[in-house]
Amino acid sequence: MNYRHIYHAGNFADVLKHVVLTRLIRYMQKKDGGFRVLDTHAGIGLYDLSSEEAQKTGEWLDGIGKLMEAELGPHVSELLEPYLSAIRELNPEGGIRFYPGSPKLARMLFRPQDRLSAMELHPEDYVRLHRLFEGDHHARITELDGWLALGAHLPPKEKRGIVLVDPPFEEEDEYQRLAEGLEKAYRRFPGGTYCLWYPLKKGAPIKEFHETLQALDISKMLCAELAVRSDRGITGLTGSGLVIVNPPFTLKDELHQLLPALKDHLAQDRFASHRAFWLRGENKTVKDD
Repeated sequence: MNYRHIYHAGNFADVLKHVVLTRLIRYMQKKDGGFRVLDTHAGIGLYDLSSEEAQKTGEWLDGIGKLMEAELGPHVSELLEPYLSAIRELNPEGGIRFYPGSPKLARMLFRPQDRLSAMELHPEDYVRLHRLFEGDHHARITELDGWLALGAHLPPKEKRGIVLVDPPFEEEDEYQRLAEGLEKAYRRFPGGTYCLWYPLKKGAPIKEFHETLQALDISKMLCAELAVRSDRGITGLTGSGLVIVNPPFTLKDELHQLLPALKDHLAQDRFASHRAFWLRGENKTVKDD
């Protein structure tokens, strides 16, 4: 309840999460039928990077600020186009003042048949999120603990969906809670595509978290990680990871193109790295770089 994403909006972790989210949405849209995006920890939906809070940390400068100015190869540019075009649309006068949270980004990419369910527990943030989507019949905004949504709001009536779980990691047991939440949700909606975000930092129980996920009765789980700096002497966030359950068959190859480019442009020191690998399923690994 103390976490406010405005301090971190547009940082390198947002970039990785939102790039992958756009790839998942575009894959879903290869079929005519509609689908639903369920965002369990939605935030306020749209962030003003000129605000006092965002300027206080300036984290976006080392995230989307770098990527918008980067020279990208043609294939990487094509993969990033939905994401970067949405940001340009929000900033028609140039520069980057407004940055979309995941619910706003998803909504900007939707077709008429696609739908959004966004959960936010923080009362002030819920009010702002609800106001942002007021009158939008494609979006349902609920003041609710996102962990409860993994039971109460699945499966979606569309029978196709992306479930984005991006908790604030304020509690010590969040990694375990994330695994338990996935297990609960998967039982209700085994055909869904799940995208789970987690932080990389010194001392984080990543190995144990991965082992817990591997023990679940889930056939395909792909993992993507991006570290922008060494964790030596640093207690804060040094990287971020995503676990994608039931990933599109195209995603692994797309990550092979995207992760090296993101590492090159978002690196904060020479120890930056990336990796993509299967936790369950296809035993082929994209090597670290």
